[in-house]
Parts: sequence; C-alpha cells; structure tokens
Amino acid sequence: MDKLLMLWVALLALLVTATIARTWRTKKTNNQRAQLPAGSRGWPLVGETLHFVSSAYSPRPERFMDKRRLMYGKVFRSHLFGSPTIVSTDAEVSRRILQSDASSFVPWYPKSLTELMGKSSILLINGNLQRRVHGLIGAFFKSPDLKAQITGDMRMYVQESMAKWKDHQLIHIQDETKNVVFQILVKALIGLEKEKEMAFLKQQFKEFIAGLMSLPVKLPGSRLYRSLQAKKRMGMLIESIIEEKRKNNSGCATRDVVDVLINDASDQLTDDLISDNMIDLMIPAEDSVPVLVTLAVKYLSECPLALQHVQEENTQLKKRRSLVGEDLRWTDYMSLSFTQDVITETLRMGNIISGIMRKAVKDVEIRGHLIPKGWCVLTYFRSVHLDENHYGEAYRFDPWRWKDRDMSSSCSFTPFGGGQRLCPGLDLARLEAAIFLHHLVTNFTWAAEEDQIVNFPTVRLKRGLPIRVRRKS
Repeated sequence: MDKLLMLWVALLALLVTATIARTWRTKKTNNQRAQLPAGSRGWPLVGETLHFVSSAYSPRPERFMDKRRLMYGKVFRSHLFGSPTIVSTDAEVSRRILQSDASSFVPWYPKSLTELMGKSSILLINGNLQRRVHGLIGAFFKSPDLKAQITGDMRMYVQESMAKWKDHQLIHIQDETKNVVFQILVKALIGLEKEKEMAFLKQQFKEFIAGLMSLPVKLPGSRLYRSLQAKKRMGMLIESIIEEKRKNNSGCATRDVVDVLINDASDQLTDDLISDNMIDLMIPAEDSVPVLVTLAVKYLSECPLALQHVQEENTQLKKRRSLVGEDLRWTDYMSLSFTQDVITETLRMGNIISGIMRKAVKDVEIRGHLIPKGWCVLTYFRSVHLDENHYGEAYRFDPWRWKDRDMSSSCSFTPFGGGQRLCPGLDLARLEAAIFLHHLVTNFTWAAEEDQIVNFPTVRLKRGLPIRVRRKS
C-alpha cells in the first residue's frame, strides 16, 4: 500500500511539474511573440506631451517621432495627453489598427474635443449605429446626383468670387476657399441656402471650432463654454430645419444628408444625433478642403514645371468643352489625371490629418507588438507619408511619382484614415479641390508671397497664403 501511495504521489508530482513547465513555455512563447514596445514614459504626469507639442509647432513635427524611431523602432511606447500610448509609424501596423473594429479599439480624443462633439458624434459612436450612420452618409456622398449638384454649386460660387478679383490684387487663398466650401457643404448637409441664416451659422461655427483644442474647462466665459454655447445655437437652427423637413418632405426626393437620415427606417437616428453629426461634418469646410486647396496652390507656386502641366491639362479640357458649348461635368474634373496627382501629392506632403488615436478595449497583439488594454495608440500618418523607404526624396513635391502607382492596395498612403471609419467625403474633397484649381489656373496667373505652414493644433497657412493675381487675357 505504501509503495502504491508513493507511486501515485510521484505520478502526481510529474503531472504538476509537466503542467508548470508547459505553462512557463507558453508564457515565454507569448512574451516572445507579443511584447510591449520599447520607449519612455517621460516626466511624471505630463509624460512626453510637452516634447510632442513643441515638435508639432515646428516646421518638422515628425522630429519627435524620428528621434524615437532611431532609438526604439517604428513602433514605440510613450505617454501623451495624460495616457500611456503606443505610437505607430509603421504602415502595416497602422493599417491593422485602422481596420480593427470596436471589439479591439474605440476612438479616443482629448477631453475638449469629446465635450464639443458629443456622445452621438459619428467620430465617437461604435458598433451597428456607427456603421449605419457612416454607411448612409458615405453612400449619399458617392452618389452621382450629389456630385453633379456640388459641381454646379462650386463652379457658381468660385466664379462669383473670382469675378471680383482685380489685377495685382492680393488674394488670401485660404480665406477664399473657406467662404466657398462652407456654403456648398452646408447646402449638401442640411439644404440651407438663405443668406441670413447662412451668415448666422457661419458666425456660430467660427465660435464653435475655436474651442476644439481648448482646455477642458466649462466655466462661463471659458473658451470651451463659449464654443458649447455656439454649438447649442447651431443645434437649435438645425433641429428647426429637421422638424420642418419631417413635416413637409414625405415622399420628396433626397436632396441633402438630413433627408437621408430622417428617411432611415431603423428608428435609431434621433433628431439630436442628426443635428450633432451635421455640425461635426461641417469641420472639413473649415479645415480639410480649404487647407488642401491652399497647400496645392503653395506647392504649385514653388514648382513651375508642375504648374505648367496643370495649366496645360486644364486649358485643353476647357477648350474641348467650349467647342461643344457644354460646362464641365464632375467626371471631367475627376479625369484630370495630373491635377489629381497634384492633389494626391499635396495630401501626402501636407498631412492635413497627421494621425488618429484609438484606445484598446482589450490586450491586442499586432505584428509582435503588445498594446495593453486601456492604453491609447497613435497611428502617425505623417511619418509614413514622409518615409524615404516608401517615397524617394520624400520632402520634395513630386506629383509625377503617382503616375501608374496603385494607391488602392497601398497601406503607406492613408490621408483620409482607413477601415470602417474612412472619411466618407474623400471623393468630394478631391472634386472640390480640382474645380477650384481648374478655375484658378485657366483664368489667372499669380505670384505667391512667403508664408509658413503651421502644423498644430491643425494644419493651416499662417497668413492664409496671400497671392497677387493677374487675369489672363
């Protein structure tokens, strides 16, 4: 009996030892497969935020990333904006993050941004509701009818604006494009055309957007408080438009985004949700499209050969359409191959959206890198777009690099984000930029004055890019 007991004890000991050894080997293998990237947490509380922001204000914002990439690799850990953060400057890692769904990552923004956008913003909602709203808006933005409408409106507003330009007058391109694009986008979003209400909305929106990167203090008189009040006033106007549409639009054709959302049969989309998202979708009219056009004009001004090619391509198209007595269609603008290459190269170099932040809802492993639950991850597009391994002479404006280059399969070009949160207005941004450039290069010559690109908190030209124009005979 004693021998049998000893045999059982020995067998049990072997089993326990084998289990411990297997567990240890598994943990070792997992640690070898997924490890927390190297890096530094920086100073207590503030982490490396001050270094990041000071670099962001410089002409080379990516120097913060470049320094750490040399020390730690393309994926490293840091501590930014109050959160432990994994930073990705690796194209494939960033692609995997962008394509992940809410089971792995959810959006993360500074507190002032989340306060202003609200919980129902398309930038913050997740799951089926996000897919529903994004899908409805994206499908409408891709519709040929909307593109035709925007082409006609853009042409009209641009021609009206440029008709006032006088020879040798100083024109600030950034301001001109903001005025044009805001009216067009507001009409496409909520159908608003009345001048008085448009002026009110523009004034309130200017007050609203000033608080996007403010201190998260909501005391009366603070920047965030004033912006929230402006959003409230805009919301009241938009909700009155929604209410009127619900009463009168039964069976009517879809003319704007509000029409699309109020006609959705899912009953998930409340008036508050629709109103909040209309305000958020106005942001590209203030920043993205005007800055894209302004940067394109700046880069063309500094590259005479590229400007010459754009002028020749657009002039030839204008002459062909004039011979048959027709205005240009949206398909004509999108078919201007070199002009579209100029827009693509502007997006690559300008990095209007320098990166996006997400928060991990569980431990996530991507290509051997561990992103712990609760940590933020910053996918930094700028470093990828300016990486010499992807783009030779990356800091040189070279639209010819895009000739015969397939962008659809590349993970090294993500100016509009990616995955299920890919910007739904990317085609419209290209179309509007092409229309403005067409009318500028076919009607004017110009000389641009010196101006500086500011990269933080948003990309913009410090002086709005002043150019001195002269009308072509």
